Amino acid sequence: MKKLIGILLVMAFVLPCAAALVPAQAKADSLYIIPDSDTRELTRDELWEYQYDTLMFAFNEIYARHGYKFETGSRCYNWFTQMPWYKANEDENSKNHHTSFSQCSKLENKNVDLIKEVRAEMKKQGTTNPKGKGLPTPPSRNLDHITGFTAIKLKAGQKLAVYSAPDENSYRAANGKAQVSTNGAIYAMGKENGWLLVMYETNNGQCRFGYVDMTKIKGDYPAMPDLAIVRISCQTTASVGVTDDPAKTGKALVQLPAGTTVTYLTTMYNSGAWDYIETTIEGKVARGFVPSGSLDIDDLEELDAVDAMEQMAEEGEG
Repeated sequence: MKKLIGILLVMAFVLPCAAALVPAQAKADSLYIIPDSDTRELTRDELWEYQYDTLMFAFNEIYARHGYKFETGSRCYNWFTQMPWYKANEDENSKNHHTSFSQCSKLENKNVDLIKEVRAEMKKQGTTNPKGKGLPTPPSRNLDHITGFTAIKLKAGQKLAVYSAPDENSYRAANGKAQVSTNGAIYAMGKENGWLLVMYETNNGQCRFGYVDMTKIKGDYPAMPDLAIVRISCQTTASVGVTDDPAKTGKALVQLPAGTTVTYLTTMYNSGAWDYIETTIEGKVARGFVPSGSLDIDDLEELDAVDAMEQMAEEGEG
């Protein structure tokens, strides 16, 4: 079995010697947006030091400490599954509203309410607080440890066609011949309309992400959750390459000019952040990754649209 290296959603590269110089408490605190939001009453002034979107993750961090089960593929799922402290409570019903998650203390719930109040104040003032604090650098992780994607075992001897989007008419990499062998390592996150989102290493050392038609898989395979992605129309802010390998080579499938309209789906993380988008390549629907910051999802209306659609998915309405 090949070891899949440079995996998306897993790693933030840190030199071992440098890591050894960082105090243990400092390293632990760096894994949180607000390290003590579970033990200390937060203040309005300090919350105004964060960006509007960062505060969305900050109040969800309070729920995450208690194992809140985020919808697979959502931004919160992709962010918190990186964290070694996060363990999803499989008994928790992720279809519930966050406000019904009752394991938080009174202090934690008070902090959640205050964070939401500050976000409402920012919205009223029409600002995303762009100069505020963003998300911290994701943690360093073992290269062999895969978060978000799960290793799956399929019946050997199969070669499955891999498409960039969940559609047999969508763009297919490798000159239309992209495929994954079930004799090697395959990792999956979830399914969408009968298509399985997989990650695997190619023979030339690429780390490719794509979709496999589940009806083509022979033999048994594990049950996989539905992907809770959103669909937000937006534009590229500059010329940018779209890749299906954000983990290793970053090789572009296509270069999109500034102002190209694309569909934002979710954000994934490794040592940086990658926006997962849908576009067209050679006249065919295609999905891939662009570095976060390459899209114009940076105003209140766009960010609220993403949050609202993810909440709909969590409620089972989207």
